[in-house]
Amino acid sequence: MSIPRYNLPRLKGKIIALDGPAGSGKSTTAKLLAQSLGYIYLDTGAMYRALTYFALKIGVMPSDKIKLAALAKKVSIEFKTENDINKIYINGEDVTTAIRTPEVTRYVSEVSAHKEVREAIVAQQMEIGKNGNIVAEGRDTTTVVFPQADLKIYLDASVEVRAQRRLLDMGKMGVTTSLEEQIEDIKRRDEYDSNRRHSPLKRAKDAYYVDTSNMTVQEQVEWIINLIRKTVK
Repeated sequence: MSIPRYNLPRLKGKIIALDGPAGSGKSTTAKLLAQSLGYIYLDTGAMYRALTYFALKIGVMPSDKIKLAALAKKVSIEFKTENDINKIYINGEDVTTAIRTPEVTRYVSEVSAHKEVREAIVAQQMEIGKNGNIVAEGRDTTTVVFPQADLKIYLDASVEVRAQRRLLDMGKMGVTTSLEEQIEDIKRRDEYDSNRRHSPLKRAKDAYYVDTSNMTVQEQVEWIINLIRKTVK
């Protein structure tokens, strides 16, 4: 995919934050938007996935909030761009692919629901974004991590469309699943993420809403660029 580059001096030091449920298109859109603007791309959800992967690897249960919080404060989570590919490392290990497995997906909502875990990870996210020039995406970037963001966007799509996207992603990873399984998994995650006590998934009052069900990724990026031109001073 050809990625157009935009030189928008008005955006220097700004923070653009995107939230939305699983499969809404926020990860791919945020990544391409960051590349187009020459910004840092912060995948907040990947940080929770990395922690979940590492916890499972060393035998820490997803329900053990004490050990998970201690782990979240101790591990090193880094993002690196290599050949235009955004990679994530935990304690020096490349876990870019490993954090997208069904096992990690099954437990990441539970791990990220713990207040102590979120506080530790959010502190790291705020540190990464303290100088601006960042496109951040996740489930609480507009409400908790960067409530002061210069532009807030909430991406959404129908459950069926989101499940189809996840099915394609799983296929690329060689994981065998079905559309029905993905629909049920997405409904489960929506319920969990929207009703958790700490930092639930919700649309910020000042966030722009966009339904991506019938939009390509490039159309989503262009929509946001146009919105930036109209609203960001």
